[in-house]
Amino acid sequence: MGTLTYAGGGCHDPRQVRADVADFFRRLRTGLGGDPFPYLWVPEWHPGGHGLHLHYAMGQFVARSTLVDAWGRGFVHIKRFTNLPSRSGPLTRSRAAARYLSKYVSKSFDTAPGRERPAGLHRYEVAEGFQPRGIRLSGRSPDEVLAKASSVMGAQPSSLWWSGDSPSWEGPPAYWFAWDRPAGGVS
Repeated sequence: MGTLTYAGGGCHDPRQVRADVADFFRRLRTGLGGDPFPYLWVPEWHPGGHGLHLHYAMGQFVARSTLVDAWGRGFVHIKRFTNLPSRSGPLTRSRAAARYLSKYVSKSFDTAPGRERPAGLHRYEVAEGFQPRGIRLSGRSPDEVLAKASSVMGAQPSSLWWSGDSPSWEGPPAYWFAWDRPAGGVS
């Protein structure tokens, strides 16, 4: 887990950020021997007006010096999870990473002027070949679909968003749900 921040005045161009992050992961893959590896990253507007910075998670330990060399555009901050049970396995660590990154994905579906996400860009990016498997649910109403999703997840969602509550929403009606933990609080 980590954060990549630009030096100087930062980067305010979402397309340039994506090109820079693609270059970062290409250089990192080369530095680690060339084999593909799973990662996920989320851009976030810096609250102080410094432009975009990036939160990322990878499926393996990488030395900070290797990350700094691959980024080369500013600063690298490493986040370590200190609140996990001892002997936490890969599933527990993966869920902790997913919770951490989902907070940035879900921060806001509205964008302030000058911070719009260009059409066609996702809220997050996943390494090619490592996209999560989708589960398609359908129903006659949003409540029916939510009930099915809650059954799959084993609990009611901790957060939800509906496009009808967003005056600036211009797309088709949309719902978004997030779960903090699987049923029973076990990670």
